[in-house]
Amino acid sequence: MLNRTLLLVLLLISMNNASALLNPVVDTIPMRDGKWLMADVYIPAGWTSGPTILIQTPYNRLLFRAGLPLGILQNINSSPYAFVVVDWRGFYGSLPAAIASPNRGEDGYDVIEWISQQSWSDGKVGTWGPSALGKIQFETAREQHPSHICAVPQVANPWFAYEEFYPGGVYRTEYVEQLDALGYGLSATVLAHQVKDVVWNFAYNSTNYPSSISVPCLMIGGWYDHGTDPLVEYFNALRANSPIAVRDQHRLLMGPWVHGGHGSAYVGSSVQGELNYPAAQGWSDSLANLFFDYYLRGITNGWNTTPFVTYFQMGEDQWNTSSVWPPQGVSPIKLYLQNDHSLTSGLPINNNGSSVFSHDPTDPSPTHGGATLRADQLQGPYDQSSLVESRSDVLIFESPVLGQNVVMKGATRVHLFVSSDKTDTDFAIRLTDVYPDGRSMLIVDGIRRLRFRDGFTSSDTAQGIPGTVYELDVELPFSCITFLTGHKIRVDISSANYPRYDVNLNNGGIMYTSGDSLVAQNTVFHNSNQSSYVELMLTDFIGGVSENPYSTLNLYPNPAADKIMVEEIYNNCNYSISDIQGKKVMGGRINNRQILVQSLVSGLYFIEIEYKGEKLISKWVKE
Repeated sequence: MLNRTLLLVLLLISMNNASALLNPVVDTIPMRDGKWLMADVYIPAGWTSGPTILIQTPYNRLLFRAGLPLGILQNINSSPYAFVVVDWRGFYGSLPAAIASPNRGEDGYDVIEWISQQSWSDGKVGTWGPSALGKIQFETAREQHPSHICAVPQVANPWFAYEEFYPGGVYRTEYVEQLDALGYGLSATVLAHQVKDVVWNFAYNSTNYPSSISVPCLMIGGWYDHGTDPLVEYFNALRANSPIAVRDQHRLLMGPWVHGGHGSAYVGSSVQGELNYPAAQGWSDSLANLFFDYYLRGITNGWNTTPFVTYFQMGEDQWNTSSVWPPQGVSPIKLYLQNDHSLTSGLPINNNGSSVFSHDPTDPSPTHGGATLRADQLQGPYDQSSLVESRSDVLIFESPVLGQNVVMKGATRVHLFVSSDKTDTDFAIRLTDVYPDGRSMLIVDGIRRLRFRDGFTSSDTAQGIPGTVYELDVELPFSCITFLTGHKIRVDISSANYPRYDVNLNNGGIMYTSGDSLVAQNTVFHNSNQSSYVELMLTDFIGGVSENPYSTLNLYPNPAADKIMVEEIYNNCNYSISDIQGKKVMGGRINNRQILVQSLVSGLYFIEIEYKGEKLISKWVKE
């Protein structure tokens, strides 16, 4: 991996060759301990005073000189906001301010205090940023500065939990290695606490403070992110436990996005891995701007009446809304592993069905896409058929070709009856969407270590007895996808997914130390007495298929000049059209499958159609 300083120099050279860099005012911001943080201040030309968006970063504020977020890019003079970008204490320009245990929330409070005293500030500050830049927003909000008005944390939550680093009891190798490469140095501490002990309980409790978040939060996440579940769960915690005055002001936006940080995919882009979601392009910026405009500029754009949850239904490639997550109307449906390696809703009828596969720690099943972070790993949906499913160390179970759409909204649980000829091993799951052309596109994955089958504390831990059958649950993260007509639902079972998860040496010894590796023969049972199954959260599920054969909200032409045409199923449904600011400009009932739009001015609009109690949203461009 490139040295970070060298990488930064190369990036700046590249950006400088492409276009001129922004030229902010460089300032120092005093902290309460007498030290200071380095900041870049961007003020639009002709600015007298107004609201500010604060970005606090550990990844070098200079990178923002190539362009600001939220669609501003280099057009700072057209921005309705000033921007302040600050290096974290101990990082880059703020390296001299380093101390042993910084309180980054207090630092954020001091930065907002400084901003509010500047002549160009109107005393209103919003915060923005992804990942670590999002986590620090919660720490800042906890300090409750009166000028901190709202926050937009992306792919972030404040929790520091055992499950983040040891999902299913298995160390997340590439994730922690990337955090170390970024300068956090967590691996030694994490590896010193391999079970869920008092240290993890303290860490979680000290970072669990939804009752202290008194500003509205627009939380933005992605279905291919590595922190989907804690992000959604923290949003639910805010809705339940933040101060009453602000509980109904929080919003959640979940798109078909990866975590980002390297590569071409990021929160808000259309291309994710080997798939493309054009309907999701730019939504994170669009909604964040509406959110900031409402709270920082006092614009009446209807933001306060928007649904609490807006989520992207992959497969159908459309936006839906809900008052809660998971949405109402989903039910846990079990698809059982069968002797012929199919997945069906009926219990197995055979008495002794099982399948055996091997796990060689020196040649583990490889990670290919998914919710990764390390810079050399692919992120997002990738075809598993060649690199993963073609190997002999994987069991594949799949549904018949779907005759109708199957709509999934929520978490997946895989309940297995397993045995091994070794005292410890892992069981790794990949859930995929199989296309008619044979592509097996990864949706989510999970893993469980056999010694942690009963839990993750030291008292829960127990070695396995070779040949003994155990029940094992593998939890997969939240996702939201429609398996379309003609596709298949597939589950891959192996004993590794490396380097996303550490490789089990199968020797039953002390974890994450050198030692002899043993080849394990692992068995999954699928019979009437030991019925392994996949539990999916589905809607309209009857006899293995969905009742609703319509998969997309098709609007055409798009762009259009005079009228929009819709599918027959939406005829006589109610519709509304809003502009980019969220203001409703048209509405009514669809007649003759068309909506007349010649009276609208050219621009980007959102069209919403009510169908069977659900609101379907799509972007549309008026020529």
